Amino acid sequence: MKTYYLETKSCVMHEAKKVKVELKQVQYTDDDIVVQVSHGGICGSDIHYYHEGRVGLSIIKHPFTIGHEFTGVIYHAPQNSHLKVGQKVAINPSQPCLHCQFCREGKQHACLSMRFMGTAQRVPHTEGGFSQYVKVTEEQCFPYKNCKPEIMVFAEPLAVVIHAINQAGSLLGKKVLITGAGPIGCLLTAAVKAAGATEIVVSDITENSRQLALKMGASKVIDALDETIFEHYAENKGYFDVAFEASASVAAINSTVQATRQNGVIVQVGMGINLNRYPVDLMIVKELSWKGTFRFLHEFSTAVIWLENQVIDPSPLITSSYKLENIEDALITAANKKISSKVQITFD
Repeated sequence: MKTYYLETKSCVMHEAKKVKVELKQVQYTDDDIVVQVSHGGICGSDIHYYHEGRVGLSIIKHPFTIGHEFTGVIYHAPQNSHLKVGQKVAINPSQPCLHCQFCREGKQHACLSMRFMGTAQRVPHTEGGFSQYVKVTEEQCFPYKNCKPEIMVFAEPLAVVIHAINQAGSLLGKKVLITGAGPIGCLLTAAVKAAGATEIVVSDITENSRQLALKMGASKVIDALDETIFEHYAENKGYFDVAFEASASVAAINSTVQATRQNGVIVQVGMGINLNRYPVDLMIVKELSWKGTFRFLHEFSTAVIWLENQVIDPSPLITSSYKLENIEDALITAANKKISSKVQITFD
């Protein structure tokens, strides 16, 4: 079988504070699918890799291409594929093995051999999507038509959000607290509203993030440092039916347990080193249901449909856009939450 080689510029992370745009080659055959990337979204994990050289236990061991939020068009596809050259696609960065126990049980997000694009979770690291051209599988490609690519690039974080909502159960008529108004917290705000919540209160320490939460549908925003407000919501064993904790800060974690009512539900979305300080005693006394949420399953296709049908509009979250040659500036800007929410990369 004939092999082809395609030169591509890629955003390669070497170590903390060292990211470069480098020329690489995509090697593919007639049976492979190659996507020409148009847009990418910088995630919190990309920021951690740049500033700290790690995301939790995923530590950079060697250079790799970052990025797992991206969209593009089909550059090459097999003749028998349902995908066609020039077709717009959102890319699911999950690459489960499909053979382990969890995959066979339909829990592919818990795959024992998961290769999630743009992460240092495994060695060798899994190459990401911040590149002009990327080889993917047919299962990773989700075609769409009537949506701008800079909107569809939100499919991956929106899938994370929809999965978190599914962990909480029905939100119809519920009072909801969301702690942390970063991109995930703001997408949660819009998605929770779409799911039927009647009151949505969002907390954050920055004014910029709070204002974005209002634009995304929050009923009210509060300063996360204002202890008086949280004391009010904690009265009579709590006010909120459901809380989504999207910051992983110690103060926010405590706030959700205090402000969630007796027998309420807390979904822990944010990940960090502070979770070992969870206030278990109060959770027990209030008989709270505490649920973790990790990535997504079928929710990726739901996210694509939601974005294409304008169920939610993530455009207020796009605060700046950079060409791939300026990836370092983009990562530095994305880390400044006083001015940034979602920073995007263009690969044209």
